[in-house]
Amino acid sequence: MANHKSAIKRIRSNNAKRLRNKYQHKTVRNAIKVLRSSEDKKAAAEMLPKVTALIDKLAKRRVIHKNKAGNLISSLTIHVNSL
Repeated sequence: MANHKSAIKRIRSNNAKRLRNKYQHKTVRNAIKVLRSSEDKKAAAEMLPKVTALIDKLAKRRVIHKNKAGNLISSLTIHVNSL
């Protein structure tokens, strides 16, 4: 257990940030799953910019790596265009 006041606060803040990142990452994964399972091209095309924005936001906050974000966006765009 931490002995310093600042270390105790750091533990609390890290836990809060971890939970927030976990929630946001799970939300994006669910959005990606919905987009990939969509069969309607029009609905998927409407969803794509929203999901792309969520992925970019995760990369900006360093929850996921920027290259992973780029790969996800690329594969989702290819998927929507192939519908």
